[in-house]
Amino acid sequence: MIDGARWWLALAGINGLMAVAAGAFGAHGVSDPAVKDWLRTGAQYQLTHAVAGLVCFSLLRAEVGQAAWAGWLFGLGGLLFGGSLYLMALTGVRVLGAVTPIGGVLLLLGWAAVIYGAAAGAASAR
Repeated sequence: MIDGARWWLALAGINGLMAVAAGAFGAHGVSDPAVKDWLRTGAQYQLTHAVAGLVCFSLLRAEVGQAAWAGWLFGLGGLLFGGSLYLMALTGVRVLGAVTPIGGVLLLLGWAAVIYGAAAGAASAR
């Protein structure tokens, strides 16, 4: 398997597992509307980026060079974004919300890497 790809696949799996668990817990185990919203938001972003991490594996196989960066950024960004919201929801420690934007920036950088990879590929194809 492509070097590093196993880590992306593992990160995508961890992100997917956490997102489904948090979404289910938010839907069935929590009554506080703010906590439900944190869990829902974390699950939505984390699951979306778990899938994006899996897509990066396909991009890597298609030799889109920036897929490596995007895969790492989506994986780590999803963990920080969703994980900080889940911890905040479970513990009530609101200072953990300061970590959420860091995860969000990593997710944005992942999308920027995809855009750059597409543009660089288009330029080299000319």
